[in-house]
Amino acid sequence: MTTQSSSPSRWRFDTLALHGGDDPAYHPLGAHLPPIFPTTTYTFPDVETARATFAGERPGYVYARRGHPNADLMARKIALLEAFDFLQDGMPEDNAAHGLVFASGMAAITAAILARAQKADVILAPRVIYGTTYAFFTHVLPQWGLRVVWVDQGDLDAWERAFREHVRVTWAYIETPANPTLDITDIAGVVEIAHRYGAWVIADNTFATPYCQRPLALGVDVVVHSTTKYLSGHGQALGGAVISRDRDYITGPLLRMLLVLGGVMAPFEAWMTTMGMKTFALRMARHCENARTVAEYLAQHPKIARVYYPGLPDFPGHEIAKRQMHCFGGMVSFELKGGYDAGVRLMNSLRLPALGVSLGKTDSIIEHPASMTHAKIPPEERRAMGISDGLVRFSVGLEAAEDILADLDQALARI
Repeated sequence: MTTQSSSPSRWRFDTLALHGGDDPAYHPLGAHLPPIFPTTTYTFPDVETARATFAGERPGYVYARRGHPNADLMARKIALLEAFDFLQDGMPEDNAAHGLVFASGMAAITAAILARAQKADVILAPRVIYGTTYAFFTHVLPQWGLRVVWVDQGDLDAWERAFREHVRVTWAYIETPANPTLDITDIAGVVEIAHRYGAWVIADNTFATPYCQRPLALGVDVVVHSTTKYLSGHGQALGGAVISRDRDYITGPLLRMLLVLGGVMAPFEAWMTTMGMKTFALRMARHCENARTVAEYLAQHPKIARVYYPGLPDFPGHEIAKRQMHCFGGMVSFELKGGYDAGVRLMNSLRLPALGVSLGKTDSIIEHPASMTHAKIPPEERRAMGISDGLVRFSVGLEAAEDILADLDQALARI
């Protein structure tokens, strides 16, 4: 029988999700769980203590916008999960990764990019990305003198050409699996090219989560999350996170963006997310198992035209996904042979999944990107992104797989 070290740096992933980042100092009066710190202001016993705290000469808090215990605990836990591979190699926790949490995923993404970008810089990005990120790239960054160049994320030669043809590339932005088509980007391949040209790579790891994929181990410089999704897990708390191995980036320009733009996560949301993460590993195992079952069922159904799931052997990018993912996640997208009208009938006939936006909740939720999450993107641009009018995105929940399939079966019989 083998035993595991009691040191957090050697814990297995499930244990790290439960206990990683915790600090007994945040458990006054012997409380088992860390309390919520619902205060905006922290006080000091004397002026010298206040001065030293403001100057960063001693640990402590001064004002909740500048940081609070619940945010710190959440950030440490996510950073440790993203740095799991380094911890397993014996790297000390303090050197493995660092992070900050934000009020939403978009607050995290925008701050992460702006923290290391100047006027006239170029950002390379794939066309298939989350709709609001796409809006930020197309409508906001150009107003500030930043240029976004679109790249076919699955084509490393296209990435190479883009770097060669454009000077002052600051970021290569990737989202893999992509929202909503689950397109796969070769993370290590993009990293090698970007670093050769002196650019950083930022990866949105929301769909995969650190349970399925850890971009830092593949050389990515910055990882971003909408913690609203799988990390929180219950649809109860908005949030975002930025994780990097570069401490100076986190504590310097990124922290300045957080302080100035004010996208701080409130204590209650941070506490709720941290509590949700205690079941993170268990939930993800079931999400992945159920999603694979659903994808295999849909792939054999005569009314389904196409299934998008990285775990299917015939899915484009499957071989790359096998190399860089530990499992394939809980998201499945698909198209019906009847197109838009059939998709509408299907969604209106389903009884188990909720019809709504967002994803990564304990219960199944289904949506229609063309009319919901990507509705503000012009139809011709959606088609260029591979998002057809009949595409359906399914966040497969934790229900019994048999019940999910039975519901799909009765709904498909109605179209």
